Amino acid sequence: MKLPKLAFIFLLLGCVVVYLTYVKRRFESKTSPLSQQPLQNPSREDHRKLPTSAEVVGENFQYGIMFDAGSTGTRIHVFQFHTEPNEAPKLTHETFKAIKPGLSAYADDPDKSKDGILQLLDVAKESVPAALWGSTPLALKATAGLRLLPGEKASHLLDKVKEVFGASPFLQGSDSVSIMDGTDEGVSAWITINFLLGSLHKAEVPTVGMLDLGGGSTQITFSPQDEKTIQMAPIDYVTSFQMFNTSHALYSHSYLGLGLMSARLAVLGGIEGQPVAGSQELVSPCLAPDYTGEWEHAEVVYKLKGQKAGEPIYESCLSKVEKMIYKRVRKAEEVKNMEFYAFSYYYDRAVDLGLIDEKTGGSITVNNYIEGARTACGNMEAGVGENPFLCLDLTYISVLLQELGFPQDKEFKLARKINDVETSWALGATFYYIESLRAH
Repeated sequence: MKLPKLAFIFLLLGCVVVYLTYVKRRFESKTSPLSQQPLQNPSREDHRKLPTSAEVVGENFQYGIMFDAGSTGTRIHVFQFHTEPNEAPKLTHETFKAIKPGLSAYADDPDKSKDGILQLLDVAKESVPAALWGSTPLALKATAGLRLLPGEKASHLLDKVKEVFGASPFLQGSDSVSIMDGTDEGVSAWITINFLLGSLHKAEVPTVGMLDLGGGSTQITFSPQDEKTIQMAPIDYVTSFQMFNTSHALYSHSYLGLGLMSARLAVLGGIEGQPVAGSQELVSPCLAPDYTGEWEHAEVVYKLKGQKAGEPIYESCLSKVEKMIYKRVRKAEEVKNMEFYAFSYYYDRAVDLGLIDEKTGGSITVNNYIEGARTACGNMEAGVGENPFLCLDLTYISVLLQELGFPQDKEFKLARKINDVETSWALGATFYYIESLRAH
């Protein structure tokens, strides 16, 4: 009797083992991942469900599109940024294209501006993955060309751009198409420079100031370290904004009419936008005594003549410049202790002096401009030199910098590119625009 009983027990245990093995295999077959099964050729529908390369890129990348509508042409910048949570983005690529003429050339026929805008929008579509078009900010900021147009003509042009943008697939805000004022231009350029230098990524890296000298206006922008600078500045010289989770308060001002070309006209004795009557000439001690010629500014042609030899040209020209700029610029005491980058005509005239390389830039002091002015004016007295305005321009730059508060031994850095990226305002304006969209 014992043997049959033992056999029954073993038989029962065997049944239990077989049953448990069966259950285990059924459970594993239901929960096994797809990768453990043989893959079949996916259908067209399966392809749609799989993540596209654009969607994969979109997890860590963001794009921004900025149109720079200047006086001589319209330029598109398509920026690609690598993003990580709680960190400032990193610029990884820029697509750039420019077309001529500028928007202002179509002031009397705004419809003709559409083709160029559409052409540049095609560049954007080719540069940004289609899956990200709807989340990629698009903006156009116009500068000097449209500022100088009568208000109604400028509005018609901007309305035409808005119409074209409205039919595009990109993300837009209420101010996606607008004319920048000089202060916005200065702030945007400051953001660009400090982003490229890394001072917006790390709090311990000090920011630098920005000086820009255009044809019609000049800007100064910096982040004050002394509270007195903010307290003593006029209210419209101070602007605050949020960027990369950090608040910034900037001293920024644009001096309209003190750009190099406008200042040159004022020193010569002309008035902006007003032709000289008849055959009358503008006579100036800042020109060579035997000089006669014509100069076009803001679509007005002026006849110019040098003043007869008297006292030395440099001293005569310096006196004219000082009278023209007297009390038109505010000094900011702390700028003498801050690092500054300078651009545009500051850069070009330093190249003319042979003090920096045209491609790589370099450094220059206020005193370098002063000595350059003395030399250029002295060359004119000796009948040497090809640029009839170099004496005037350098004298003006040296006086302007001192009026802004910079001592003669102050050194500036001059650069067209930082880390191989153009130092234009477009990058900063793109960041500023993205932040404004987030805020709203």
